[in-house]
Amino acid sequence: MRLTAVKTAVFKEREDLPAFILRHIPQASERSILAVASKLFALWKGEILPYESVSQKETLIRRESSAALKTPLAWLTIKDGMIMTNAGIDESNADGKLLLLPQNCYAAAEELRQELCARWGVKDLGVLVTDSMILPLRAGVVAAAVAYAGFKGVKDLRGTPDIFGKKLEVTLVNAADSLASAAALCMGEGKEQSPLCVIENAPVEFRPGADPKEIKYPVENDLYTPLFQAAGLIKKGDCND
Repeated sequence: MRLTAVKTAVFKEREDLPAFILRHIPQASERSILAVASKLFALWKGEILPYESVSQKETLIRRESSAALKTPLAWLTIKDGMIMTNAGIDESNADGKLLLLPQNCYAAAEELRQELCARWGVKDLGVLVTDSMILPLRAGVVAAAVAYAGFKGVKDLRGTPDIFGKKLEVTLVNAADSLASAAALCMGEGKEQSPLCVIENAPVEFRPGADPKEIKYPVENDLYTPLFQAAGLIKKGDCND
């Protein structure tokens, strides 16, 4: 697998994202995946507000999340079935403003994928929307797939044998988040100004469209649910929803 981060000009609010990408990546090969920082999607779709105060930001965080717990460092929230800090609202590299995730990231990813397929003349193409996240009890940020389109984000290995012939019972491989984290390592988190990354030879199955339900895991079966319940982020009744 080969990953190539792409240094770009500064993307402006409501700028044409497909045109911006084509200026910096005139052509991509068949069966490539393009990782795009979520900030570009926020700016493209106009999900941006002037920063007014801490209380304004906290109000937005509660509004944008289905559950929110204030911690000494940030708000721990659930948004669109994902655990993330501050409901994905970001003020880094935002020039004094607040960037919000688009209301339907998967639809935006598929819109971009279709436009790029037409312009690049390719059939199999993936689009991956990346954003920073923090793993429990781990230093530093990695990245996760806020949304993706054009490929299967989860590999189901249940029922397949391991090297000794024992059938795997529960193993699902999260390809989307793995690719997002690998791409973000190349793209950087500071002033690198590389919000795009072309991924070639990724071990994924390409398919048209986007399936936001594929990667979401049932809360009643999730390993961290008892911990989130103890912290008050998830109520016990939520497991029955």
